[in-house]
Amino acid sequence: MSIVKRSATLAYPPTEPATGADAPVCTGDVLTCPLQAVFQPIVWLREGSALGYEGLIRGPQDAVWHFPDVLFSHARAQGLGVALEHRAARTVIQQFAGLNLPGRLFLNMSPQALLAGSSESFDLVGELHALGLDTHRVVVEVTEQKLGTSGADLAAAVSYLQAQGIQFAIDDLGAGYSNLGRWVTLRPKYIKVDKSFVAGVQDDLLRQQILRSVSDIAAVAGAIVVAEGIESLDDLAAVCDQGIACAQGYYIDRPQARPQVRDWSALSAELAARRLDPLQCCAPPALPQDDTAGWALQLLRRVPTVTAQVSSEAAFSLFLAQPDLYTIPVVENEQPLGVLKRSSLVERFSLPFQRELYGKSPCRLFMDSKPLIVDMHTPLLTLSRWLAEAEGYALATDFIITGRGQYLGVGSSQDLLQALNRLQLRAARHANPLTQLPGNVPIDRQIQRYLAGGLRFAVCHADLDHFKPFNDVFGYRMGDDVIRLLSRVLSQHIQPNQDFLGHIGGDDFIVLFRSIDWQARCQRMLADFDYGMQQLMIEVGQGAVQVYQADDRQGQRQQFALPSLSLGLVQVEPGAYQLRHQIAQAASEAKSQAKKQAGSSLFVDRRRAFAQTP
Repeated sequence: MSIVKRSATLAYPPTEPATGADAPVCTGDVLTCPLQAVFQPIVWLREGSALGYEGLIRGPQDAVWHFPDVLFSHARAQGLGVALEHRAARTVIQQFAGLNLPGRLFLNMSPQALLAGSSESFDLVGELHALGLDTHRVVVEVTEQKLGTSGADLAAAVSYLQAQGIQFAIDDLGAGYSNLGRWVTLRPKYIKVDKSFVAGVQDDLLRQQILRSVSDIAAVAGAIVVAEGIESLDDLAAVCDQGIACAQGYYIDRPQARPQVRDWSALSAELAARRLDPLQCCAPPALPQDDTAGWALQLLRRVPTVTAQVSSEAAFSLFLAQPDLYTIPVVENEQPLGVLKRSSLVERFSLPFQRELYGKSPCRLFMDSKPLIVDMHTPLLTLSRWLAEAEGYALATDFIITGRGQYLGVGSSQDLLQALNRLQLRAARHANPLTQLPGNVPIDRQIQRYLAGGLRFAVCHADLDHFKPFNDVFGYRMGDDVIRLLSRVLSQHIQPNQDFLGHIGGDDFIVLFRSIDWQARCQRMLADFDYGMQQLMIEVGQGAVQVYQADDRQGQRQQFALPSLSLGLVQVEPGAYQLRHQIAQAASEAKSQAKKQAGSSLFVDRRRAFAQTP
């Protein structure tokens, strides 16, 4: 990828370019073509304000070169890729300064262009100073088209520019060569997550987990995460639920040459008003109920096909007309012969005279004659192994699905990952094996959803007193019975359509209250647990036992009472906490205060109390 992202240009071309003989071309090389900068806002989701704008570049209007991937592919083929990047960066900087836009400028540059930036032809710091643009307002998004750049050299160049006040971002994390290794090396201030992890995230637990993991790592690294490719309110709400701070995409605003400076508070309010079902996060996605579950057939997608004699020009035009089309199967008499790949055909036709020489030639000259072909009844686990073992087979490449040897359609590795995730959820639903209550992952997810939705709620940490010595004396089976008792008591006193109950592990439970009578519910929990504990001792023939002897944690013989219940509760006001880890720590501290009291007790941390309103 070059200085402008494929996703921002190919998904929604502003105009339908002319093709063939009618397509306008530049006079001279790519360094003399007219360039136009456009800007897309990046918004803080919680504050409803603009973080800044990403500067994108466009080639000549109404020409194939209007699309940046074609323009930069052509430039790289001529050995002018870095020179064009420098020219494009200068154009973006000049027009951003001329428009006097607020916030930061996000500027795309490849490592090669950064390393060559000290040349006399392009001095990034000098360009900014000449236009009176503060270096602290500029964020360089590090893009990559291929491997080969020395990590040490790139780190040195980044360190120098950081010393001048310029900040950095990793672009399209998870796509191409933007990986966690580069994050560790460059230590950027901003992380931009590729749109492939955003599309459909509201219905995909795997994507949600990936976004949460990125958000957690960013919190440790002190970085800010930006989700790219937001195209709906559902996308926006879902990424916000996973703790993502900023977003950009067509739902927020499209790239414009003269973007209007807007107040984004209405967008933030729309997002906050979207109340999320408290139990939705624990429900696994709908799974296929028919015989296709677990087979390649469930991945089937229909895409346009061509015969081997169709001209290369026609296939190229098909790619241009459908930006989301990356593979065209070549099929004769319902038999798959190969596939045409968007990347290879566009790359070839961007070279000088290739389109004129080969445009009328049959497309079979450019097809991959050895694509991965699988039968519709191939098990998904087998298919995943084939993909991993296929030499040179990229995860982004489609594969062909056949039935009885005849072509049916194509499948993608992305869909395969989603299907495998659903199959795993059948075996393990993130539940504690003893109580079958949601475990740590769903608990964290629910807290994050409440935080992102700006909801008031109370977090109650439930823990048993003297449980370890009881377990040691009466045995693990009796200990499990006590934990099951606590699970039943807590479950009986929550409001199912409002509250959330999870099992951290051992004798620790978490209750998330949205019901306003949480205090009365907690008191009933305490009373019912004490009563249930007495009944349990009677059932096992130990009803007369009230105290017993056991070793404490220091190995000293002590007298202990039967297990009692401690509840530590924290009331969460919108904006009082930013991270779920802070809430967990506060609830744990409240629980510790409750355990200092004799018998079953409730301690409420009222330092951040809120009015008990719905």
